[in-house]
Amino acid sequence: MADLEISNLHVTAEGKEILKGLDLEVSKGETHALMGPNGSGKSTLANAIMGHPGLQITDGRISFQGEDITEADPDERSRMGLFMAFQYPVAIPGVTVSKYLRMVLNAHREARGEEGIKLKDFRRDTEAAMEQMKIPREFSSRYLNDGFSGGEKKRMEILQMAMFQPQLAVLDETDSGLDIDALRTVANGVNALAGPDLGTLIITHYQRILHLVEPSSVHVMYEGRIVKQGGPELVEQLEEKGYGWIGDEVEAAA
Repeated sequence: MADLEISNLHVTAEGKEILKGLDLEVSKGETHALMGPNGSGKSTLANAIMGHPGLQITDGRISFQGEDITEADPDERSRMGLFMAFQYPVAIPGVTVSKYLRMVLNAHREARGEEGIKLKDFRRDTEAAMEQMKIPREFSSRYLNDGFSGGEKKRMEILQMAMFQPQLAVLDETDSGLDIDALRTVANGVNALAGPDLGTLIITHYQRILHLVEPSSVHVMYEGRIVKQGGPELVEQLEEKGYGWIGDEVEAAA
């Protein structure tokens, strides 16, 4: 049984059906890439996994570690070990990076029946993670994402991933808008966190991050469904041929 199981998922947003019977499985220890042209439903899937309240699931099921979470609240999913790095991280003026990280960590610990993290342990872990992500220590006293550059915001998302240690992480176009140095920093962070205790779903329509973070499986979305699956060689095909041939194959099979 996969850790994350999505079966026959139909999702509507603002009265329009976006996902049209999608199936996907991701387990810990695996890195999956989800690719597809703009408008294929990739970000809708990411938000559905995390329980976005603006989406309506009209059919299908989302399970995490054998538990049906189709109707679970976003904070419940987070405490269970699901994490999402956003395409457009929001700023939270008035809440420092340090305060935010400790608050979320303690919420997760409380959900597991553990005591809050000691301040000295929190500082040690935060400093180590910030060094790994190449984030200056003084950022811990800045308001979360307030005045941050695009690359700084994306590094901050991976910092949260390092601190919260989720069991499954969804990275929604974390590579968008990054220059090559910021992209390498983010990719190095993802690679450093990869291992048997973490499953990762990288959502992108570019190939460049997948030259730095090699997926074990590649899935291609088209018009709300996953229509093609393969290994890393599929990334090279898409880079060479684009997405037009995917649509041609779908139409020919209809």
